[in-house]
Amino acid sequence: MTNKWKGKRVLITGVCGTVGAALLKKLSKKDCQHIVGIDNNETELFFIGQDYSKHSNIDVFVGDLRDKDSMDRVMKNIDIVLHSAALKHVILCERSPRDAVAINIQGMMNIIDAAERNDVDRLIFTSSDKAVNPTNVMGTTKLMGERLMTAANAHRCNESETIYASTRFGNVLGSRGSVVPIFARQIASGKSITLTDKSMTRFVMTLDEAVSLVLKSVWHACGGEIFVTKMPIIRIIDLAEVMIEMLAPKYGYKPSDIGIEVIGAKPGEKMYEELLNEEEMRRAIELEQFFSVLPAFKGIYHNIDYNYGDILSKNVDKEYNSKIETPLTKKELKEYIHKNNLLGEL
Repeated sequence: MTNKWKGKRVLITGVCGTVGAALLKKLSKKDCQHIVGIDNNETELFFIGQDYSKHSNIDVFVGDLRDKDSMDRVMKNIDIVLHSAALKHVILCERSPRDAVAINIQGMMNIIDAAERNDVDRLIFTSSDKAVNPTNVMGTTKLMGERLMTAANAHRCNESETIYASTRFGNVLGSRGSVVPIFARQIASGKSITLTDKSMTRFVMTLDEAVSLVLKSVWHACGGEIFVTKMPIIRIIDLAEVMIEMLAPKYGYKPSDIGIEVIGAKPGEKMYEELLNEEEMRRAIELEQFFSVLPAFKGIYHNIDYNYGDILSKNVDKEYNSKIETPLTKKELKEYIHKNNLLGEL
């Protein structure tokens, strides 16, 4: 198989985040000519620099999305930008909405402008399921990020060949802030697991799956589309019960010692997750591992032939929603956890 990354110069924003760090790890083995990572987390950036000190083709820098000149400088001679930097915690964005807008929206505009000025080949934005029918500030900024990417592709200058596209996926199990480490800490302490609602469902995937699909979307992109990753669905109550069964003995408890306390949904929290809504399904194409949501106004500026090589259907007839999809059984969930070693380091 041809290594399309060989000789490429890649920029990763948010390189200290869960997804950004995993992208760097994966790309460090792809024989890229140069990989640049930026973040505003100085401490974590220092340690990443130490970890990759023997890789002469990897450099990391302090950078802030809000600094337009800084984004312009760091993008010089870059071929591909993987934009994963953002404020992502729902409650923190609610408490600091101006900062969420400055980083997730204005920062997105700075990234787009720098990509255009530096003739970047491809810019891929990592979005979130929370961008679909958003109920909070974070989801709304992510939706605006997707819209800005699609608009950038439509408005690009005739001389520009930059391809702008977004990827959208749900919860990454085991990532910082996900329920897996939270549940694990509660089980380790012998306390009851706190659960928002027993009927809550979520799309999930592993970090490796998320990163692999982001990298694959780079080469699928034709411009302006949003790639929606196909993912398994779980009931949160099933995850809690399976984790208790698997982890309680490790910490010296019987599964029956660990209770489950229902505390109610948080403000703005959905009972289910949406990755593809009713309006989007009318302009979506189903691929092997993705749905591709085509731009609503794709014909206004220039026509793009979205002729993917792995099209399964051009007629998507239902929303992609965790409420209506079939969740994993508890047996399947346990096998999924084992297969992906999700509790291996807990």
